[in-house]
Amino acid sequence: MLGQDGNAAGPEHGDDLAGAFGGNVRRRREEAGLTLDQLSTRSSVSRAMLSKVERGEKSPTIGVASKIAHALGASLSDLVGAPAADASAVAVVMRKAERPVFRDPETGFERHIVSAAPGAGGAEMVVHHLPAQVSTGLLPAYPPGTEKQLVVLDGTLTVAIGGISETLGTGDSLFFQADADHGFANRTDAPCDYIMVISRRT
Repeated sequence: MLGQDGNAAGPEHGDDLAGAFGGNVRRRREEAGLTLDQLSTRSSVSRAMLSKVERGEKSPTIGVASKIAHALGASLSDLVGAPAADASAVAVVMRKAERPVFRDPETGFERHIVSAAPGAGGAEMVVHHLPAQVSTGLLPAYPPGTEKQLVVLDGTLTVAIGGISETLGTGDSLFFQADADHGFANRTDAPCDYIMVISRRT
């Protein structure tokens, strides 16, 4: 199981990430000249929740975090604190213990940023871990031109895209346009892990 080795997804690291996520949300909101009320309206997330997130008092679910990111015009990786891409570097290494990890406090869903240089070449790679009988719920549509490709490493994954549902087994792959609401579900009694590449055409 991903994130259970006590390094990237341990309680202390989780608290650190909650603080970093909240700080990044506040910074991006202030840079955009938005009040908490305005961001609440844009994201459909309550002002009280946004305030707690910004102060690092509350770790948002994946659904709430995605709404906040989209409302700010940011990627979830930006808010989690992904390393900045260095276009001049010949090679960039990120060790497993250094991975930024988003963990949904309610479901145990984990999103591991595994791109050593997210955004380089217009794409980023993440690994998702879905515990048994867990769903992300529907996530908001990305801007047009955003594409997702994934391959299931282990388990069974059901993907809902704009009213269409596909069930994938270990080794199966899927490509889809992410400009529609979509979600990921594990409807089995075993965990599911999958790699996803997110690319943005300009």
